[in-house]
Amino acid sequence: MKGEELYKRVGLKIREIRTLKGMSLQSFSDHLNIEYSNAIRIEKGRTNPTLGTLYKICQILEIKLVDIFEVE
Repeated sequence: MKGEELYKRVGLKIREIRTLKGMSLQSFSDHLNIEYSNAIRIEKGRTNPTLGTLYKICQILEIKLVDIFEVE
């Protein structure tokens, strides 16, 4: 799997978990302390978030880091 495809799948997994938890994208970006547009880019797989950002996302969503890498 190429990097771009992995970013996209991880982003979709993040969006799936966020929506299942009933969190809006605006609230998500506020908790992450990033611009709304950057949150969109993460969820669409248009960026490669740092490990620190991924860890913070997991804290906000109350999941384990491994959970966002469970992609098909």
